[in-house]
Amino acid sequence: MATVPARRRAAAAAGVHHDLRGASRLAVEAVKGVADLVEAVHLNILRNTPGRPLARATSLVYHAVRGVAGLAGSGLDASLRRLAREDLAAGSWQGREPVLAALNGVLGDYLERSGNPLAIPMTLRLAGGVPLAEPVADASARVLVLAHGLCMNDLQCQTGDGGHGALLARERGYTPVYLCYNTGLHISTNGAGFAAQLEALVAGWPVEIEELVILGHSMGGLVARSACWYGDVEGHRWRQHLRKLVTLGSPHHGSPLERGGNWLTLAAGLSSYSAPFARLAKLRSEGITDLRHGSVMSDDWENKDRFAAGAARRLLPLPADVECYALAGTVAEVPGNLADTLAGDGLVPVRSALGLDDDPAACLHFKASAIVPGTKHIALLSSNEVARYLLAWL
Repeated sequence: MATVPARRRAAAAAGVHHDLRGASRLAVEAVKGVADLVEAVHLNILRNTPGRPLARATSLVYHAVRGVAGLAGSGLDASLRRLAREDLAAGSWQGREPVLAALNGVLGDYLERSGNPLAIPMTLRLAGGVPLAEPVADASARVLVLAHGLCMNDLQCQTGDGGHGALLARERGYTPVYLCYNTGLHISTNGAGFAAQLEALVAGWPVEIEELVILGHSMGGLVARSACWYGDVEGHRWRQHLRKLVTLGSPHHGSPLERGGNWLTLAAGLSSYSAPFARLAKLRSEGITDLRHGSVMSDDWENKDRFAAGAARRLLPLPADVECYALAGTVAEVPGNLADTLAGDGLVPVRSALGLDDDPAACLHFKASAIVPGTKHIALLSSNEVARYLLAWL
């Protein structure tokens, strides 16, 4: 019988093989995609010059490139299988989860559709990435669920001495639970999944839950709002326990960076020479394009071109039976100046994070909101000023 260390090494080797196999498949698809892209540009140029036989020859060259890429991928898969059998991996790669989180944020929808093993499945975890399982040690009747943002994972919400979750556990008696999910999927897809996860959480929690609170950073706040809607539609039990929702730097009315990316896509498509490059801009995931306007419902994208000009979203009000709070960061030391207006926290404008809009009917009505000066987007997760607001509201 294999010893415990031997079994752990074997499991680690299998995990490394699993990750590398997924990465190799993605790399092969990337090579093929680049070959398609370059071929399209090349042929567009050749169509406007004499010599159609040259165009046909060019296509044959790119066809060969794609064929070689496929063969290389097959060979790499075989090599990795041999590597796993030889049990050369002594432990897991410490940088694995952040890299996978970033990859999923950019290409997570593709990973999911193609069945790539690098696609992150949605799970709820305890502090330190421990899988949520019964019984939960020292489970409290007050549960705090934290949802991370784009290209991140749950471990990145546990900065320094454990982040806001650990602070609220010490000071307010909450048991922190962390959502880990593929941020490249549509926000509404993750919202429906999050609602189902919360329903299972409430059903399996060791003690009766008296208070459920959600703290969402960036995209996580939008996923939480979406989950509330899906929870209502499905008649989920957890909605009866949800008391408060707090969002940190969430782009409720969208992010100008994604809108800029969409204009790049549209502009690139205006010329036959530049049109193939629009494919590069369209590599960004469904989750990223949802951030253009802060789309949280499936109606915003179903049977629609998510890259089309004029694409908009249906406004989803905040849940009326929940106390909702919003915090916005700003790189400006003094709120209200030009930097505050244009840059916000570097990714999300202040007005978007606070749910404000020039149209009063489009404003989100939070019970309380605040601006944290001199604080960038990611720093909201470790800000002492943010912590003070959380302790006051929760």
